[in-house]
Amino acid sequence: MMLSTLHSGRVHPDELRTSFALAMSHMYKNEVPLYGNLVHIVQSENNEILMSNSNTMPPDSRERLTLERHGAIRLGKAEELYTVRRIFALLGMQPVGYYDLSVAGLPVHATCFRSIDTKSLAVNPFRVFTTLLRPELIRSPAAHDLALQLLQRRNIFSQELLRMLDVAEAVGGQLRVEQAEIFICEALRTFSWAPLAEASQTEYQLLQAENPILADIASFRTAHINHLTPRALDIDAARAAMAAEGMPVKDLIEGPPRRKWPILLRQTSFLALEEKIQFKSRDTPPPFGEENAKKNVGNLVDGSHKARFGEIEERGAAVTPAGRALYDKLLESSMHEAGCQRTSPEAVDDTFRAYPDTWDELRKQELVYVKYSFTGKLPSSALLASELGKPVVSPSIIESLIEDGYLGTSPITYEDFLPFSAAGIFQSNLSRNSKPLQVGESQQAARQADMVGLEHALGCSVIDPDVLYARAQEESLESSLLNLKSLLIR
Repeated sequence: MMLSTLHSGRVHPDELRTSFALAMSHMYKNEVPLYGNLVHIVQSENNEILMSNSNTMPPDSRERLTLERHGAIRLGKAEELYTVRRIFALLGMQPVGYYDLSVAGLPVHATCFRSIDTKSLAVNPFRVFTTLLRPELIRSPAAHDLALQLLQRRNIFSQELLRMLDVAEAVGGQLRVEQAEIFICEALRTFSWAPLAEASQTEYQLLQAENPILADIASFRTAHINHLTPRALDIDAARAAMAAEGMPVKDLIEGPPRRKWPILLRQTSFLALEEKIQFKSRDTPPPFGEENAKKNVGNLVDGSHKARFGEIEERGAAVTPAGRALYDKLLESSMHEAGCQRTSPEAVDDTFRAYPDTWDELRKQELVYVKYSFTGKLPSSALLASELGKPVVSPSIIESLIEDGYLGTSPITYEDFLPFSAAGIFQSNLSRNSKPLQVGESQQAARQADMVGLEHALGCSVIDPDVLYARAQEESLESSLLNLKSLLIR
């Protein structure tokens, strides 16, 4: 993609984000060819749905759908998260939400870097789910100390990348075209795959025995992206197509069950690939003599690592705090039904019948966030026109405007993540020793959350996603009412 500039001669963050996301997708296709097959499958399934429902999605939304991806990276130390936050800031992406994955026995917590402006999201909603290691949750003292030693030795950022960050920040956070091209190239190095491990085989095995995600974080010289995720309009159909193509597909779809009105996020994946890597040979003492010792430093040991996979997602409506509370309550109930381990499809389907599944119920019970739009129809009632002239329009009048066809309503898309779903994907693709959450442990796990620690590492506060959704809802209502009022005044 050719970068263009603003009047200032600098690249807009939205355009830089799109170029970066496309470059990352191209890189990941080269590193994991099966991901390219996955994208083709999802786009084919999406096109079939769009062809059979030609009037349901405007052209700009179709373009967004084709571009849409989320990725995931895993960081090992606070300094890495701080610099990654600076990288994503140039792409117009801010840290949104706090995710405590200790609830699934993983020694990490996370945030999501994404755009927070509705117009920027419409251009390209690229997101990166970013986890940070929490050393205090590593149970083995030996694994704890080894992980910190390995992480302390590494630097995942090039000097040229750091220079570009300084240059951009000195002029308000934007780069010229030639600088932007350098920035993208250097940033991709940070997230690329390096099959030469920094750990020895014995060190890797020690970390792996403690937790596979710990081995993935601490054993390598880059913060390699471990999956990229295209958005499917029908995840069940896309998953079936993946299986038909012979992909090793995850055994279930994480998140809510299939619904008439999808909510939140549903995810599944092809299983992580066993990839060849090499370990540095530090396991045995070198033969006697200084010369032999120097020769031994270059010895490498063949091995393998399992971490990178291809995920697909289906995004539904963003839910309000009341909607999320109901979701969490039903999720907990379905876990009990499944025997206090993980949810089963049968338990989820049965339990979630209690969650309303018509648009009117979801909207009127304020379980989801709503995008309002002016339909173009003018009120004929003088009383209604009078009510619209007041500084604050009452909820009852807004409801009348909806019922009489003056205001349209639609769901606001959920742009974020679910900790249980993320953990479920991680466990399917990494775990041999990860400890699943037991029902009844949720309160104890909650006490392990450390949002303050994550924010300290970021160097800023995380943004509450509910604030963003509520703002988007309010702005859409204000804009629609303003359009309606302006026509009445004429």
